[in-house]
Amino acid sequence: MAVLTPSSARPRVKPEVMSPVGGERQLRAAIEAGADAVFFGLDSFQARAKVGFSEERLPEIMRELHVRGVKGFVTFNVLVFDRELKEAERRLMHLAESGVDAIIVQDLGVARLAHAVCPDLPIHGSTQMSITSAEGAELARRFGASRVVLGRELSLKDIGRIAAQTDIELETFVHGALCVSYSGQCFSSEAWGGRSANRGQCAQACRMPYDLLVDGEYRDLDDARYLLSPGDLYALHQVPELVRLGVSCLKIEGRYKDADFVALTTAAYRKAVDEAWAGLPLSVTPQEERDLEQVYSRGLGPHFMSGTNHQTVVRGRAPRHRGVRVGTVQEVTRRGVRVALNGVALRPGDGLVFDGAEWQTPFEPEEGGRLYELFTREGRAEQVGDGVVELRFGTGAIDLRRVRPGDWVWRTSDPSLASRVAPLLEAADPQYTRPVSMHFRGVLGEAPQLTVTDEQGRNVTVEGEAPLQPARNRALDDATLRAQLERLGGTPYHLEQLSTELVGDTFLPVSSLNALRRDATTRLTERRGQAPERHAQPRLVEVAGAEVPPVPGAPRLHLLVRTPEQLEAAIALRPDSITLDYLELYGLKPSVERVQEAGLPVRVASPRILKPTEQNIQRFLLSLHADLLVRSGGLLEGLQATPERPALHGDFSLNAANALTARALLDLGLERLNPTHDLNAQQVAELALRVGPASIEATVYGHLPVFHTEHCVFCRFLSSGTDHTNCGHPCESHRVALRDHQGVAHPVMADVGCRNTVFEGRAQTAARHLGLWLDAGIRDLRLEFVHEDAAGVTAVVSAFRAHLDGQLNAAELEARLAAVDRQGVTEGSLFVPAGQDFGALPQLSLLPV
Repeated sequence: MAVLTPSSARPRVKPEVMSPVGGERQLRAAIEAGADAVFFGLDSFQARAKVGFSEERLPEIMRELHVRGVKGFVTFNVLVFDRELKEAERRLMHLAESGVDAIIVQDLGVARLAHAVCPDLPIHGSTQMSITSAEGAELARRFGASRVVLGRELSLKDIGRIAAQTDIELETFVHGALCVSYSGQCFSSEAWGGRSANRGQCAQACRMPYDLLVDGEYRDLDDARYLLSPGDLYALHQVPELVRLGVSCLKIEGRYKDADFVALTTAAYRKAVDEAWAGLPLSVTPQEERDLEQVYSRGLGPHFMSGTNHQTVVRGRAPRHRGVRVGTVQEVTRRGVRVALNGVALRPGDGLVFDGAEWQTPFEPEEGGRLYELFTREGRAEQVGDGVVELRFGTGAIDLRRVRPGDWVWRTSDPSLASRVAPLLEAADPQYTRPVSMHFRGVLGEAPQLTVTDEQGRNVTVEGEAPLQPARNRALDDATLRAQLERLGGTPYHLEQLSTELVGDTFLPVSSLNALRRDATTRLTERRGQAPERHAQPRLVEVAGAEVPPVPGAPRLHLLVRTPEQLEAAIALRPDSITLDYLELYGLKPSVERVQEAGLPVRVASPRILKPTEQNIQRFLLSLHADLLVRSGGLLEGLQATPERPALHGDFSLNAANALTARALLDLGLERLNPTHDLNAQQVAELALRVGPASIEATVYGHLPVFHTEHCVFCRFLSSGTDHTNCGHPCESHRVALRDHQGVAHPVMADVGCRNTVFEGRAQTAARHLGLWLDAGIRDLRLEFVHEDAAGVTAVVSAFRAHLDGQLNAAELEARLAAVDRQGVTEGSLFVPAGQDFGALPQLSLLPV
């Protein structure tokens, strides 16, 4: 790892402002508002499946962007399945040849493939890589990344620590939606809808209402019902510190947002970066901040970037765009609603919604509509911002029976916003221009020359058609030249600097000077739009590696336990190994010794996330002298230089979805690997055939970890504290579950870093697919337990042993497992869609089998 010393501190760079683009209008908005870069996807292999551009449109988009001085980064930020690798390789070659400035990648195997296909194509590690430490960044660099997008859960101090420990480029989000789960670690869509967030199909289960169950009892939380729905990130005031830390790029989230959102957010962060870079204070006005809140907001704040405060990240009142809060209902009148305003000016035409979270159920529609009239004590008004006002709406627009005193009033739409955004969206000429410098050479008797140089150092020189003649009256001078050469309207340039070399008193017609300027800028534009020369070659077969034959043997059962009670039951059952996944580290050492004394192999599960201040956890885990179940890419990287390290096994959170990734991880010293939960049962079997079944450990029973969050449900709703230092640790004394709208209760557990995991309430079982997996040669089978008691552990293990001994068929096994808990079991993410023919895989000829 490249650790920087104080004498070789990270160089100070002006961060790029990167904007989200979901379509043509957003692309125009980002360019005209001053984005340095944009990120967008094509029609596949990207994490926003509903938006993007066609493959055919890409070369022209890149030309347009480069002409305007904007970089184009294409998202390739999904996990890729084996049967998709051939198409992925073709797409990567097309991206390289189309001139994209970088690809944003989640899948480590795809990163390795991209680097092999075209070494000149820059790779950026996506936030879906869950990078929260310098070690995590270095793991991405190992696979070809020159930049990484840091997790949104990091504070400014965390970012500073990472910046001091690695010289890889750092990119961080500064605005937009927050996922409650660490990106790349959310399996709720996969578990509950068969559509993976790691595949661009997030079902937004975090935006649904949940009941809080504490020790089995319902806890009334008043107006908080959306317990996993965070507010939106707003880090404009943190920009100066991010500039000081040397962050390379500030990223705005929002490829599903409209052009107004892109224009306003880009312009705001453009100005903030320019001011911070110049050492000036931020000049953002209250109206500009209100516009950012108005255009889209679930409630803006710096959240984790300013440090942990679990009382602010999730308010829980609503999961959707609210806009600006304008007041509170005082009275419902015969013709309207009387509201106490809080200083935000209202006008006829504004869109309002009445928020009755205290009394409405989550699935009731809210009342709202366009404001028709405003009345104060003095009569009808065109604009009111303070005091009490009566709001009236069109006939039938509002059901006044469903509005009550105490309801909050939000302005969800402000028509005047359009007039402030229009210059960036509707102007015929470029609004944001790039600086150019010009040098004019005028020597009597020689043809005039004009050299134009852009901000990236590219230049063109044009020459006049005829030699310069002696001046009869006024000779060419600097003032005359500047007056004509700075006339760059209609071009994407503005004149920043002019130098001249004038020899003799010469004359040049204005028309000829203008022609020189037009010729030079036209040629510069053509040059800027040229795609870089790259040579991409297919390398998939070479990268895929050789077949690993299966190793015969009997099935082995590995139990993962999370409580001392489960541990005692597991020891009595004498499995092939026991993995300890405990809430607190202090309970691990005696439990490890307990398993070792019983003569059983023991593993310890690492946290999924390790921040810069948590690297001592690695030393503690090594001190236990037990094998490690590695869940963090940063930890895996940190262990590479560890001498005499224990046996390492990789867990699902490393997101191995294809043979390229699996082999790459195994090459880093893993003995076995648990595939990502994004694979169905058939794909797990296929992966085993690709990499060798002895390298696969498949989970046959367990509760899917649907959310893994920095947000602590225990701290937020069972205490008034802000973090672990003052919350009183309710996680140590209470059992908490979240009950969904279907009545299923999903257990919540906290880890050593106070991060929460929400588990699927029903156990997921591979009962229907064990035969397939055994036929594929898989012999290492894992059973994981969350809230099961000792009897439950015994019942589950006994059922699987009976099945493997031939005493139970698959249906009987599933029925036996369903009886363990009243919530039953589910096939979950292992479900294989109808028509998925194992014998008709078009990609298999590409991979050794």
